[in-house]
Amino acid sequence: MTPSIVPVGKGPKLTAQGPHRQAQVDPLAALRAPDDPPWDVYLTGTVFLDIIFTGLDSAPVRGTESWARGMGSSPGGVANMATALARLGLRTSLAAAFGDDHYGEYCWDALEQGEGIDLTPSRTVPGWHSPVTVSMAYEGERTMVSHGHEPPPEEPAPDCPPRARAAIAALAPGKQAPWIAQAASKGTRLFADVGWDDTGAWDLAGLPDLRHCEAFLPNAEEAMRYTGTACPREAAHALTECVPVAVVTLGAQGAYAVDRRTGETAEVPAIAVEALDPTGAGDVFVAGFVTGSLAGWPLADRLAFAGLTAALSVQEFGGSLSAPGWCEIAAWWRKVQSVDGQDLTALRRYAFLADLLPDEVVRPWPLRRAVPTIGFRRSA
Repeated sequence: MTPSIVPVGKGPKLTAQGPHRQAQVDPLAALRAPDDPPWDVYLTGTVFLDIIFTGLDSAPVRGTESWARGMGSSPGGVANMATALARLGLRTSLAAAFGDDHYGEYCWDALEQGEGIDLTPSRTVPGWHSPVTVSMAYEGERTMVSHGHEPPPEEPAPDCPPRARAAIAALAPGKQAPWIAQAASKGTRLFADVGWDDTGAWDLAGLPDLRHCEAFLPNAEEAMRYTGTACPREAAHALTECVPVAVVTLGAQGAYAVDRRTGETAEVPAIAVEALDPTGAGDVFVAGFVTGSLAGWPLADRLAFAGLTAALSVQEFGGSLSAPGWCEIAAWWRKVQSVDGQDLTALRRYAFLADLLPDEVVRPWPLRRAVPTIGFRRSA
């Protein structure tokens, strides 16, 4: 039995909100020194404007009109992971191209002013409109429709990344990103995820930048296809021939990881939750794992923390909107300990949180994060 999380329900009320900047915990406080890199994590990619409809009872039916009980908007794409990192207290720098339309302005402001993310390496591209994704969440799943144009290849210019403790690389089959080798040469720790291989080759040699990475975090299907194995745990061990740490997410079964350097293996079951919208859960998982890795936690604690943050995120809708901060984590920890009949053995898996969390929780559980919506004017 795994610790149960009180579901937040469906159809949340939507209101405007101000900046988050709610991180009350610095997970790297004990490690910081004057000569540290200015940033904890650097990442680059495409920022979308996400428009999310939730509260749908079923999938839209062709030829009919469906009404959603909830709607919100937020930066999406690589912004999901950047936001998740920032809310966990990591100093985050993002290189991305932004459109010079109102959508681009909104996304820039939400990330820089709302989340405290450094956008110095980012650029606004004249004459380019922001990519947009419309996401419809129902029955614990999501359907997305996206539109956008490729930005000019020189915008942004991530081949000269800033100094950072770590960077997160989204690998693409058959492609190399010059900034990855540049970052590795500066001592930056690289963490990599990967998307579906549309070519069907599933050849690890087609991921040449993997040799620069400390950890690789595919899902079970991707890991098995890349290694030609029939078991995700076997796949994780096979991947350590290419990268020191392999983390394979197992969906509802949790995650399994192997560290070739220490000989550690770890498997942590998933926390059973009522999923409202899985958008961005994978990004939140990676952000949680990177946080624990930079803090020097044991492998099992890193897996447990990553799974917990991902579980909390699916109970809210949207990608960056749903990324939990320390207030949410603290509220969960206090609430779950009070549930009658809770499995104390399972709870001990998360006991490491006790020394990290703020003493006071200013938010009740279940939580209702207010959702920004384009169109509201700021109060004077």
